[in-house]
Amino acid sequence: MKTVVYPGSFDPVTNGHLDIINRASKIFDKVIVCVLNNSAKKSPLFSLDERVNMLKDVLADYDNVSVDSYNGLLVDFARENDINVIIRGLREVTDFDSELQMAQGNHMVSPEVDTLFMATDPKFSFISSSMVREFASYGKSVEGFVPELILNKIEDKYKSITGGCKNG
Repeated sequence: MKTVVYPGSFDPVTNGHLDIINRASKIFDKVIVCVLNNSAKKSPLFSLDERVNMLKDVLADYDNVSVDSYNGLLVDFARENDINVIIRGLREVTDFDSELQMAQGNHMVSPEVDTLFMATDPKFSFISSSMVREFASYGKSVEGFVPELILNKIEDKYKSITGGCKNG
């Protein structure tokens, strides 16, 4: 059985993420979506548990996809779970630079773990979690950017932060 891990902060999960997960689920026997605590991102919109639960809800219909979380290096998660393939989505050419550096660093630390890059569907290439957060923080609709199941969760989160004020 070939298992792949698809890591990210998923704050929040976007339709671009789902594109990669859906396509990976057709290639690999098992896909583990791993929500990482990214120390470079100071204050996520959603807690780790909220992100995990949103992904579980969105991915409930996939028999070969599971959701997990990890606080540490991805290569350690891969090693602990006997996974030797990481899949990373690429939206644009600038993603490749940072992803290649990370893949090469991971390979130095764990040569048995390979990274595969998958280009997202062009219709999702402009969507990022940070764009979703920015638009939503100003009360703009993010319909079409994220799964419908979490539209209300994003709106509710910003209402709780701003007290209902649409412009922060």
